[in-house]
Amino acid sequence: MTALTLSTAAVSGLRADAIVVGVAKGPASRSGDLVVAPGAEAVDQAYDGKLAGLLETLGAAGAEGEVTKLPAPAGFKAPLVVAVGLGSVPEKDGTFTAETLRRATGAAARALTGTKKAAFTLPVVDADAVAAVAEGALLGAYSFDAYKEQGKDSKAKNGKAPLAEVVLLGAKPRDKAHKAAVERAVAVTEELNRARDLINTPPNDLDPEAFAAVAQTAAKEHGIKVTVLDEKALAKGGYGGILGVGAGSAATPRLVQLTYTSSKAKKHLAFVGKGITYDSGGISLKPAGHNETMKCDMSGAAAVFAAVVAAARLKLEVNVTGWLALAENMPSGSATRPGDVLRMYSGKTVEVLNTDAEGRLVLADALAKASEDKPDAIVDVATLTGAMMLALGNRTFGIMANDDAFRSAVHEAAEESGEPAWPMPLPDHLRKGMDSPTADIANMGERYGGGLVAGLFLKEFVGEGITWAHLDIAGPAFNEGGPFGYTPKGGTGTAVRTLVRLAERAASGDLG
Repeated sequence: MTALTLSTAAVSGLRADAIVVGVAKGPASRSGDLVVAPGAEAVDQAYDGKLAGLLETLGAAGAEGEVTKLPAPAGFKAPLVVAVGLGSVPEKDGTFTAETLRRATGAAARALTGTKKAAFTLPVVDADAVAAVAEGALLGAYSFDAYKEQGKDSKAKNGKAPLAEVVLLGAKPRDKAHKAAVERAVAVTEELNRARDLINTPPNDLDPEAFAAVAQTAAKEHGIKVTVLDEKALAKGGYGGILGVGAGSAATPRLVQLTYTSSKAKKHLAFVGKGITYDSGGISLKPAGHNETMKCDMSGAAAVFAAVVAAARLKLEVNVTGWLALAENMPSGSATRPGDVLRMYSGKTVEVLNTDAEGRLVLADALAKASEDKPDAIVDVATLTGAMMLALGNRTFGIMANDDAFRSAVHEAAEESGEPAWPMPLPDHLRKGMDSPTADIANMGERYGGGLVAGLFLKEFVGEGITWAHLDIAGPAFNEGGPFGYTPKGGTGTAVRTLVRLAERAASGDLG
C-alpha cells in the first residue's frame, strides 16, 4: 500500500521525485485561458509566473485528468513537475468538487507509476478536499502484481512498481479535521483496494472456501465476529439457493456472516453480497467471449466484506452485519438443471428456468437469513444483470428499493462518495412474468426490464416490514477498458465507499 503523510514543508526544499500541481481552464467569462490552481502558487512563482504559459506551449489545456510533465524550476530539490488537469474552474465560487480532486489526483498517481515519492500541492481548502486528494492518490496508485514474475528489485518484471509514497502539502498535520480526514481515507481505501485484489484474483485461487478464509483472517485482525457455514451446515439449514448454484462445482459453497458491533450503536445495517467466485452460467452455459472476466462475479461480496472491515476500523457507532453468499457456478453431472425446483431458506420454492440467473438465488437465501435479525435496513450488492449495463452503461450502478426515502438516502450516499449511481423503479406489473405453474416463483421473467425483474425477485425474500435496497453493480464493478482517474483496469471496488458512507449516515441517525 502506498504510504501517505501530511507536510507543511516548503515545496522547493522537499526531497521528492516529483511535485504535482493542478491546472484548469479559466472561467468562460475570462476567455477560458489556462490557469494555475490554488496550492501551486510557490511553484508558479519559481517559474516567474509563467507556468501556465509553459504548459500551454507543451499542449496542456487543463482538461480533467490530463497530465503534463516538465522539468522543475531552478532551486527545487525535486527534478520534475507534473501538472494535472482539473477541468473548468467553477463559475460560482471557483471551488473544485471533491470528486474532481479525487479523479485528478488519481490520474497523477497513475502517471507516476515507477516513482518512489511525490508531493501533491493541490487546492485543499478544507478537510473534505484533503480527504478527496488522499483517496484519489491511494486509489490511483493501486496495482495488482501478485501473479507477475518478480525481479531482484521487487518490481514486477513486466511492469513498474506503483507510486510508493505520497506527501500532501497544504494540509495541516496538527489539524484534527485534516488528520481525521486522512485516517478515514487510509482505512477506506486500504479496504477498497483489498476488495480490488479479491476481484482480480484468478478463480483457481479464490473459490468459496478460500474467500471465507480471507474473511476469517481479517475478522480476527479487526475484532469482527465471523461465522462460516460450509456445505454440510448449509444443507442442514435448508439453504437451497446457495446449494443449488454450487451443486455443479467441486468447490463447495459457503455462507459467511461478519458481525461488527458498537456499544454506542442505535441502528443496525445488514449488507448482503453476491459472491459467485466464478460464473460459467452452469448448464445454461455462457457463450464464447463472455467467460473470461467472470472471476469478477463476486464483486458484491468483496464490497460487503471491505465495507464491514472499514466500519470496524473506523469504529463507527452502528452495528453492521455482512453476509457473503459464496458459490461457484459450474456445469457438470451434478449441476442444477433448467426446470429444477429449489426450496429456498425462506421456504419458498423457485423454478430455475435459467442457471445463469444464479446470483439472485444465492442472494435470496442470504436476504432471508439476514431478515431474521430484524435490521433497520438491508442493502444487497451484486453484479446481477447485463440488463442494468444496457440501461446505465459501464460506470453507473442502479439502485432499487422497497422504500423511496431509503432509495434516496442510498443515492445520496453514493453521490457523497463519488460513485455514479441512479435510482431505478420496481414496477409491480413485471412481477407477473415470474409466475410459475410448478413453484412459488420462477427465477426469470420478462426479457425487457430484466434488471428490474431481478430486483423484484429479490424483494420476495426480504422479511416483512424491513427496509431494503438493491445495488446492481454489473456495469462498474470490473473495468475492461483503459484506466481513468483513480479507476484501474480490472476490479474497481465499486460500492465500498457507498456502503461505508451509508453506515456513517446510519450512525448519525440519517437513513432517510
